[in-house]
Amino acid sequence: MPLSLQSIERVKGERKMNIPNHVAIILDGNGRWAKAKGMPRNYGHVQGAKTVEVICEEAYKMGIQYLTVYAFSTENWNRPQDEVDALMKLLRNYMKNCLKTAEKNNMCVRVIGDKTRLDEDIRTRIDELEKATENNTGLHFQIALNYGGRDEITRAVKALAAEVEKGNLKPEEITEQLISDTLDTKGIPEPDLLIRTCNEQRISNFLLWQLAYTEFYFTPVAWPDFSKKELEKAVEAYNHRDRRYGLLKEE
Repeated sequence: MPLSLQSIERVKGERKMNIPNHVAIILDGNGRWAKAKGMPRNYGHVQGAKTVEVICEEAYKMGIQYLTVYAFSTENWNRPQDEVDALMKLLRNYMKNCLKTAEKNNMCVRVIGDKTRLDEDIRTRIDELEKATENNTGLHFQIALNYGGRDEITRAVKALAAEVEKGNLKPEEITEQLISDTLDTKGIPEPDLLIRTCNEQRISNFLLWQLAYTEFYFTPVAWPDFSKKELEKAVEAYNHRDRRYGLLKEE
């Protein structure tokens, strides 16, 4: 399945830059950043949420069309209960702020992941946010909540199996495109660039299907310290990659 890449040229000085159409980010290091400052882990999460708002704005100014962030994984439920509770409280507040930010910046927001485990009030706010921003034409911003790549694929397989069982689908009719269209990210182009902060070099069950041809960029910078300058560094590194899909080099 070919990667959907619609690179945008941007002039920086006298050099033309290829801006990735879709950037995915694993927001890592909030807790460690806070601990290094002698603060509780939740302080890092609060500052990390502020960084998300900044990077959304800077990404769109740069020419990035889609931005997906890994905010809360299916494994994060295993963290200490007080930290999970604090994250859910932060999420509730963030949903309010995100609506204001989306209105201000004409941003289209979508939440991916299994929402069924989230509290009803959070699901309601997500639904309101998605409906209020679905026609916005600015940055397409995806938030991965209670998300896991294996869980997403498992849910898609179950949905397709149910259609086969009902007689609505034949096994031989299942294609890569059909699987893609059954995932949470239906209609969203695959990421061109994945950024992970705080020196971790793994994908941690994030977008397992979608990252097949994605370039990876790892930085030691913790997420709360990630800035416009750091985003530009990641895009600079992306520009030095020889983009190939299978055996075909990008024209």
